[in-house]
Formats: sequence, C-alpha cells, structure tokens
Amino acid sequence: MKRSARTVRTVVTALATAATLAVTGCSALGGGEEADLQIYTARHYDLEEAFAAFTDETGISVEFLSGDDAELLERLKAEGDSTPADIFMTVDAGMLWNAAEQGVLEPVSSDVLDAAVPEDLRDPDGQWYGLAMRARTVVYDPESVDPADIDAVDTYEALGDPQWAGRVCMRDETASYTQSLVASLIDLHGREKALEIVEGWVANDVQIMSNDVELLEAIDAGGCDIGISNHYYLARMLEEDPDFDVELFWASQEGDGTHVNISGAGLVEGTESAPEAQQLLEWLATDGQSAFVDANHELPVNPEVEPEPLVASFGEFDRMPVDAQAYGALNSDAVELLDEAGYR
Repeated sequence: MKRSARTVRTVVTALATAATLAVTGCSALGGGEEADLQIYTARHYDLEEAFAAFTDETGISVEFLSGDDAELLERLKAEGDSTPADIFMTVDAGMLWNAAEQGVLEPVSSDVLDAAVPEDLRDPDGQWYGLAMRARTVVYDPESVDPADIDAVDTYEALGDPQWAGRVCMRDETASYTQSLVASLIDLHGREKALEIVEGWVANDVQIMSNDVELLEAIDAGGCDIGISNHYYLARMLEEDPDFDVELFWASQEGDGTHVNISGAGLVEGTESAPEAQQLLEWLATDGQSAFVDANHELPVNPEVEPEPLVASFGEFDRMPVDAQAYGALNSDAVELLDEAGYR
C-alpha cells in the first residue's frame, strides 16, 4: 500500500527545513493527486515528457523531487525508512556506486534490464542501472584550429601540449563531470601520471568556466580555441542555432576511448512500490529509451536504440568503459589532485 499523501508531505517538509536542501517538487500528474511512484532525481532534463508517456502506457503515475545528487543522497539517508522515495536517479556513475555502498538502494533482478543495459553501465548486483550516456569530449573552434592539430588531440593529456597554451577552456573543479573525468584518469594511469596530465592543462593557462554552455559560447566568440564539454550541450546549441561555430572531436580514439558518464537510477531500499518502480526502469531502458534521452540529445545505453539524428551526425566513436566504483571511490582523490595541481 502506498504511503499516504499526508505522510509524504510531512516528511518532505520537515526534512527539507532541517537539511535546508535546495530541491523542487514536480509532478507528471495534475491537481495535487498523489502519484504511484515518487522519484528523487538530480536529472533536470525533460522528465515530464518521458514520465507522462510512461503513465499513458501503463497507468502508473509519477512524481519527482529535483535537487543536487549529493544532497538528495543525504536526504535519503536522513529519512531512512520514512522516505517517500521509491527511486533515486542521478547523473553520475560514482554517485550511483556511492548510493549502493551506503545501503540506500534495493537490488533488482531483471532479465529485461540485464539485456538492455551493457554490463559496465549497471551494478553487478542490480542495485542501479545506467539509462543515458553523456560523452565528455573535445570541442573546438574550426576557424582557429588547424585540422592537422585537432587530429593530434587523441588523448585528454594532449591538451597540455605547449601548442595549446592560452587557448584551452575547461569546466570548474567543483563539477562532478570534471571530478569523474579526473577519477577515470587516476584509475587508468595512476595518480602520478594523472597529476602530470592536469598540471599540463594548468601550465597552459587553462581558462576555467562555471558551466559547459559558458565554455561553448567562449569558443564560439573566440575567447578560447579548444576545450572539453559534454556532447549534448553542443547538440543543444546547434539545435537552437545551426550556424553555431563549434565542432566536436571524439577524444582518445587511438587510446582508451572517449570518457563517458551515465544518468541512471535504482530502487530505494524498502520501497513499497518495487514492482511499479522496476517496471519504470525497464521501460526507460527499452520502449521509453528514446523518450528519455532524445530531448536532451543524450546517448542511449541500449545498443538496440539509435541516437537521435543530431547526435548521430557527430559520428560513431569508441567509448572508455565506465568504472562506477573508480569514479566513486576515487572522487576524493580527484578533488585533492585538482587542488594540488592548482586547477582553479
């Protein structure tokens, strides 16, 4: 039986006040009716359309509470057995691993999910599943970067080459995207080599941007020539303005592959709506995969689902395997490394 609406409102209000979390409640319903599923989500992209389609197909209604993933995880831990949440959804593989480690997720046994989601994009014990991929790769100004030079950027390390001095812009050190990229470099190359790579970026007088949109606009305006961004931000800009003068290059195709991260979800431990929550995850990974990823130009995790046309126009690429444990366990090391390298 679903928790009462009164219980949901009481718990959410009390804990929001105590923890002062910046979260926003939204619903795929209307009129204040209680939903069948409650989702805590750090994902802010076009949820209403996908969840409304799920409700239309299944009759299962969905309500979601949006916020920062770390804050939402702390909220789940604080609420414990009283949480109204049925699903925890986040935008970082390391955070999914961390949630599983802290015991807030409930294992799922699903042949549907195991078939739809590649092995490295899901927890081996079924505690979480990736549902969308975002590639973090090289973006550049085609007017100021010679084609021969961009072809030479086959690793993230190459942006520390002296030819890029004063020409590179990147995301700030507090972004989970930056931290997970650096954690993956530590995992692949060891701490000493990863530090050397980041120090190379810093030595090139890297310009630090507060978000990927600002970074892409700086490249388009000539403020820098090359940088690293999630692919879907560029797709958004091109959708709004086909003449936006920034191009994408798939990094490290001769090496470890382009770094990717995932948006994914798991069932909250103790949910009273486990069958419905599992049904939603299965739908998002199969029939609803395009509805979930296309509006934000993300990449489907399901290899049977084609990317939407604009993303497909970027071309195929080899991706770096996702190691959620490394992204999560090495996150603090990545933060310390960035600080030690003077990346700020």
